[in-house]
Amino acid sequence: MSRNVIITIAPTGNVPTKQMTPNVPVTAAEISEQVYACWKEGAAVAHIHARNEEGLPTSDVGAYREIMLRLAEKRDCDIITQLSTGGRAGNSANERGQMICLAPEMASLATGSSNFPTKANLNDPDTISYLGGKMLKHNVKPEIEVFDAAMLFNAVHLAKKGLVAAPMQINLVLGVPGSLPATPANLFFLYQNLPEGCTWTITAIGRQHVELSAMALTLGGNVRVGIEDNVFFNYEKKTLATNVDLVRRIRDIALAMGYGIATPAEARAMLGLGLPKKS
Repeated sequence: MSRNVIITIAPTGNVPTKQMTPNVPVTAAEISEQVYACWKEGAAVAHIHARNEEGLPTSDVGAYREIMLRLAEKRDCDIITQLSTGGRAGNSANERGQMICLAPEMASLATGSSNFPTKANLNDPDTISYLGGKMLKHNVKPEIEVFDAAMLFNAVHLAKKGLVAAPMQINLVLGVPGSLPATPANLFFLYQNLPEGCTWTITAIGRQHVELSAMALTLGGNVRVGIEDNVFFNYEKKTLATNVDLVRRIRDIALAMGYGIATPAEARAMLGLGLPKKS
């Protein structure tokens, strides 16, 4: 029987602006509507960033609460919510992790530092321990964000110490300028060093998105798509992407390769999550 693939939608991120693309959602209403539309097309997980009233990245718990409340109003939508604790939207560990108290099913956890195009992606040991501990306290499953190879090996180390629950969900993020380039060799190296029993996802940024996503599917991985990672739909950067179109494309590629598309309920079982949380 063919395996099922988990599609994650990352609709917003911290970088895309309305000036870069009118298709990026920035308000709670826009974000929830686009997540809902992507769920209808096959997305099982929503990787969510929040913006403030000026459209700038924020870790404010109120901004995240509004997004989650708007999603909860869509009674038929059972998508898994994964909230971002990334450093671009907040500096201190306390600021970055304030939304974990909302008890989403998942949250992102970078397990090391790397470079972004204009600043460092700083995740010192104390910050990692604080965020990971808060996720354990609120029964939130971390998705380990791997921008560089050391992050993968540190995640394994943290799991052995009991600071991150196993089996882990690992997101291999390739193509961020200043971090690991999006190449088949880099993907295969990380794949070869994945811990036994983990689930994993590829996030390929830039021109190699389709090729590396297909390679990850062949290797048994899942795929994240979204305007957070790719503003343009094609190599030539002539067509702006929409979140729905990105979900549809990877869904159709997975189906053409003979895989099924995991529903949120199936994704919960694959990721080791509990029952959906009630609003």
